[in-house]
Amino acid sequence: MNKTETVEQLHNAKKAHVKWVQRAKALIEGLPVEKEAIPVDCTECKFGQWFYGDGQNLKALPGMDCLQDIETLHSNLHDMYMKIFKVYFGEMNRSFFSKLFNMKKHITDTDKDIAREYYDQLLEISHQLLDVIERLERRLNAMTPEAFEKGIG
Repeated sequence: MNKTETVEQLHNAKKAHVKWVQRAKALIEGLPVEKEAIPVDCTECKFGQWFYGDGQNLKALPGMDCLQDIETLHSNLHDMYMKIFKVYFGEMNRSFFSKLFNMKKHITDTDKDIAREYYDQLLEISHQLLDVIERLERRLNAMTPEAFEKGIG
């Protein structure tokens, strides 16, 4: 993979992250959202698929310490979303019958307030993550294609 393709993949992964956050917001606002549309596991969302797939190649490049920050923030983001998920869908190990009909649990106003607080924290983590991703983009853009190819080897 060359530098241009990598930068494009990173850009697409970043856009996918923004859409993931928007779907989490839709859930908080009471709009119908399939729980599968907002993966809980950090390796299942489109950003995570890129990061834990082709994104791992970037570790071979010098000065990529921001990758550890990205991994930590991305994991924290999904941990926070897990709290929101539990408010709206209950525990992960729900009964087969409940899963079959994709039923949400009854949400009280207190539940909604708690979920909004979690979402505010999720949004803050997302902003931090986007800042670090943009730092990574700047580093990649500053590299010559030759230095990139040599580093990835």
